Amino acid sequence: MSVKRRKLILALAVLFAANMLVITLIGQVHADLYKRGASGATVTEIQKRLKAWGYYSGAVDGIYGSRTEAAVRYFQRRNGLSVDGQVGEQTLAALGIPSSGGGGGRGGSYSGDAQLLARIISAEARGEPYSGQVAVGAVVLNRVRHPSFPDTISGVIYQTDAFTAVSDGQFDQPIAESAYRAAQDALNGSDPSGGALYYFNPATATSAWIWSRPLIVTIGNHRFCA
Repeated sequence: MSVKRRKLILALAVLFAANMLVITLIGQVHADLYKRGASGATVTEIQKRLKAWGYYSGAVDGIYGSRTEAAVRYFQRRNGLSVDGQVGEQTLAALGIPSSGGGGGRGGSYSGDAQLLARIISAEARGEPYSGQVAVGAVVLNRVRHPSFPDTISGVIYQTDAFTAVSDGQFDQPIAESAYRAAQDALNGSDPSGGALYYFNPATATSAWIWSRPLIVTIGNHRFCA
């Protein structure tokens, strides 16, 4: 074999290796991107959650088809996310599904449920005393354990009209640093609310019903009730 031919084969081998590395890196970057044509357990979980919240009416079959894509677009539109019909890290976090990516800032080391809990704490209790932030997280977890509410963190948070922050855009604002810590403390069992299932701000509450709930404790601007 001539020297020229050997050099050509070596160059082709190096080019092939480089292409394989690029493909691998692209696969890692997009490991948490689910779109039409995808399938598997995570797609099944996406469909389950969208169906439970009324965004999806198709079969829960683990296949990301046109109906799943349409449901994802609907969910994204209703929750202030970028509407592309694809489930990346932001949409996974909004759905409460853990991402294996770990990128994307402070919340990268938190599970989907912990990040979702931090997001609702930040939206509902930003500026409140730290114990009040933990208490809001505890209310979510108290509802998860209560038979009258959905049995998942995401189910509680996305329950229709459960939290005003989900519908008024606050839910999609950047998460306050303290909310991550508050979420973790609540998940670890801290409950300054005393077992509350509800809370409200007396200065802004318009529901006569919420005032009928037995008061447990007041923290900052929120009354926590049974």
